[in-house]
Amino acid sequence: MKQWRSLSSKKGRQATQSYLLESWHLVQEAIKARQPLTAIMGTADELAAHEVQLPQAVPTFELTDSIAKTIGDTGTPQGIFATLPMPNATVVDPTTAAGTWLFLDYVQDPGNIGTMVRTADAAGLTGVVFGKGTASRFLPKVLRAMQGSQYHLQLVEADLHDWIKAFTSRGLPVYGTNLDPKARDYREVNPMTAGAIVMGNEGNGMAPDLQTMTTTNLYIPIKGQAESLNVAIAAGVVMFRVVA
Repeated sequence: MKQWRSLSSKKGRQATQSYLLESWHLVQEAIKARQPLTAIMGTADELAAHEVQLPQAVPTFELTDSIAKTIGDTGTPQGIFATLPMPNATVVDPTTAAGTWLFLDYVQDPGNIGTMVRTADAAGLTGVVFGKGTASRFLPKVLRAMQGSQYHLQLVEADLHDWIKAFTSRGLPVYGTNLDPKARDYREVNPMTAGAIVMGNEGNGMAPDLQTMTTTNLYIPIKGQAESLNVAIAAGVVMFRVVA
């Protein structure tokens, strides 16, 4: 029980090399993706409701309602959880990586990260590269916001300098998102089947050195009085326009 509770913290995840899923939707997505669940925990009602869909080979533990409320970090737990081993780092060679990718540069907000991964999945991208300073994909809030899309994409932790250089040297477009004198309206570029989009930090945008490495930087015209768009919203707008 103590170990399950500890998975809400970075220290607990690192100590056990495990992470926690909370809610039937996330558990179900992991089952459908044939992820190596190590345990399923739930209240009697939740376990009974999903009994037919639970893998028989995975140990199942019944929780009282009061104990279920102490596991995870949501204010209104759904009463079912699963633990999984933290996967080995996905290694993808940027010099041969195919398809369309989303690069995250120092994005900090878990909700934004999860939403962008989910949107990348919906827009048909190949994968997401978590650059330096970007929050962990195993944070509970990131996991909830991804809604299982992490099992449909390649998620990589790597140096964005290496990836941008590798893509541009192969003639693949890398579109940054930044308002500079040479930036182009995002609607002016042709949809791509291979390349990347870079989204920067919520407050500071893309790192200055990355801005100079891209093929072109794009901007979204603002029609109203808002100063800017939320980074996850902006990412969605650009992805659905730029990715073929």
